[in-house]
Amino acid sequence: MKLLYDIGLKAYNGLLTVAAPFNQKAKLMLQGRDRQFERLQEAFAGNTAPVVWFHCASLGEFEQGRPVIEAFKVEFPEYKVLLTFFSPSGYEVRKNYSGADFIFYLPLDSAANARKFITIVQPKLAVFVKYEFWHYYLQELEQRHIPILSISAIFRPDQVFFKPYGEFNRNMLRRFTHIYTQNKQSLELLQRIGITQTTIAGDTRFDRVLQTAATIKPIPIVDAFTAGQQVFMVGSSWPADIDVLLPLIQKYKSTIKFIIAPHEIHESGIAALMQTICEGAVRFSQADAQTIANYSVLVIDNIGMLSALYSYGTYAYIGGAFGKGLHNTLEAAVFGLPLFFGPKYGKFQEAVDLVKLDCAFPVNNADELLAAFEKVHTTPGARQTITDTEKQYVQEQAGATTQIMADIQRLLKR
Repeated sequence: MKLLYDIGLKAYNGLLTVAAPFNQKAKLMLQGRDRQFERLQEAFAGNTAPVVWFHCASLGEFEQGRPVIEAFKVEFPEYKVLLTFFSPSGYEVRKNYSGADFIFYLPLDSAANARKFITIVQPKLAVFVKYEFWHYYLQELEQRHIPILSISAIFRPDQVFFKPYGEFNRNMLRRFTHIYTQNKQSLELLQRIGITQTTIAGDTRFDRVLQTAATIKPIPIVDAFTAGQQVFMVGSSWPADIDVLLPLIQKYKSTIKFIIAPHEIHESGIAALMQTICEGAVRFSQADAQTIANYSVLVIDNIGMLSALYSYGTYAYIGGAFGKGLHNTLEAAVFGLPLFFGPKYGKFQEAVDLVKLDCAFPVNNADELLAAFEKVHTTPGARQTITDTEKQYVQEQAGATTQIMADIQRLLKR
């Protein structure tokens, strides 16, 4: 399996090189890793402060790690924080994040890269968020007796760790000093394969969305658009989501305002979305506060507003679940919005929980979405019941950051 792992990494690197002229993400990954060890050396030259290293695959994992990063900065102000990303969708959005002292792409996993990286950085602690398991980095950290934590981890029975041929991957898990899981099922799966350095801590994203909700600032142009009406918020949508949403939008846009925030912001996609909706839609960048109330659909053509936009919602549709998988539901759930999304949500514990609580409604097509929405929309008291239940659920799930930080304090102060 180690041979296959090495071959896979080399093949991946080769594919990036081939794809870079045609694929923006591949291009950004190669550019971000160009001369990265030189830049690391320059960044860490003369640094005498202790370093903690947080690694996130992408933007979603960053949002999970962020509460711990920020709590760490408060508790350990003498430390420098290194934040690394694997994906451009994390790095490019958060490369100027003020909560970290150093922000880099993670060099691709290899024995030489791991050795060089750890030698330059000299971390006192490494924290990997959710899904990240890199053989050589974990091996190098363990050999140097540097504590390694995995936070907000979630596991499923179909993963390679739990297969008869998964010993190589199980060895990665054994290298962690401690693994903090999101749920009981993950803990039990790990314990069945002899991984006992585990604790159920929950998902740190609950702490994050509560922090965010408490500091939301109004957006004047959105205030003018909503004008006190009910709002159906569409977050992180893809074209497949819009196809399902369109009949609902066309039926209700005379009485309900719609705000659509696509997952990917590029001109061709925004233009296609505007053409699909046709009448009554305006782009955020082209909106005028004096006339925006005349429109029924506001299309967001920038990045970074989504969590604040949910505060305007009466209902929310979360995109992605007709494709690779559901996007973040908690940013909307913290405001108690009835949630709607496609069928691919089973990998997300909070979505499963919210469906069981009758606060979220998975649908397979436009007809099912319209029926699910109208049942909530027309049933007296239904929306308030969902709001109360959902807000209570989010509050009850919070606290993972406090638990993890208590252990970090023991690790670094022992």
